[in-house]
Amino acid sequence: MSSHKLCMIPGPIEFHEEVLGAMSTPATAHTDPGFIRIFSETIKMLRQVVFTTSGQPFVIAGSGTLGWDQTAANLIEPGDAALVLSNGYFGDGLADCLTTYGASVTVQRAQPGSRSSAAKIEELLAATKYKLVTITQVDTSTGVLDDVKGLCDIVKRVSPDTLVVVDGVCATAAERLYFDQWGVDVVITASQKALGCPPGVSVVVASQKALAVLKARKTPVAAYYINWNRWLPVMQAYENLAPSYFATPCVQTIIALHASLKQITALGMETYFDRHVEAANRVRAAVKRWGLSTVAQNLDIASHAMTAVWLPDGVELPDLLPRLAAKGIVTAGGIHKDIAKKYFRIGHMGISVTQPERQYIDRTLKAVEESLAEAGYNFFRNE
Repeated sequence: MSSHKLCMIPGPIEFHEEVLGAMSTPATAHTDPGFIRIFSETIKMLRQVVFTTSGQPFVIAGSGTLGWDQTAANLIEPGDAALVLSNGYFGDGLADCLTTYGASVTVQRAQPGSRSSAAKIEELLAATKYKLVTITQVDTSTGVLDDVKGLCDIVKRVSPDTLVVVDGVCATAAERLYFDQWGVDVVITASQKALGCPPGVSVVVASQKALAVLKARKTPVAAYYINWNRWLPVMQAYENLAPSYFATPCVQTIIALHASLKQITALGMETYFDRHVEAANRVRAAVKRWGLSTVAQNLDIASHAMTAVWLPDGVELPDLLPRLAAKGIVTAGGIHKDIAKKYFRIGHMGISVTQPERQYIDRTLKAVEESLAEAGYNFFRNE
């Protein structure tokens, strides 16, 4: 058996061999004609992934959290009102980030495993003029999928000047999102989840409406590295095959992201979405067969990129996770502060779902079932 353990957490995920090969390319100048072409194509393919023709991608070295920082620094001025719809750990973190840049933040926090009602969100938007509203499409701490389209519809009707910011770090490419059609203004994501690339690339796509808000600021952007005014000409130049410089791009990781995006877009986004739905359904069927339940309170609000599962009575994380690791499978414990020790998380994104012949999900489900039994859980399977 290979010494490599399958990484079946909600990101980083397992990567295709061509993607890993792209990471190992020799030292390459960021002005190299080959890299310039790759960067240009990467920017264009990211538009395909989120279904936009006019949105502006920013592809910058960093993690998904850097996307929060970019959004807050560029769109928030001191005193601006922001509404954060939080379904867990990452919604709370985004609220903290916005506060750091001077926003007056209202947090609408859902109970673990649930999401806020449309009526409550409409009530909040009608009562206060918010500069922006944020929604975590999939909160990785709970596996809850939120309704981006429904929120956009409410905003357009009740508060059309409010910007819609979507944290898509654990959602983009795995969950459907139609940027232009729905009226999204910012999508924040990162390379290491359903985009199928090693960590290291922060991806943000901003609408022209969001860029107009940036341009109309009354105060300077209170940041240097993440100032979109510095990065916009760089992104535009690379897309037009004429390199520009502000800070050194993460050349190898962008080459790897390009390799992954080529595979994703060649498959087609609708097919890619469908494969994630199919895989998620298989995982949920196994959870039900085991007699367990998901943290997400019903399947209508359950992510297709990952599944958070309540531990059975008598089984704790130290009973389960080491047993899985011994079988060559790495899954994740909980991170929501209120319930962290009560559940575990399985990621199902990228090649684990698009290439079932690898049997990554089959191996994971088999290992979980065996490990639960070894930890003392008694259950009957309804084959």
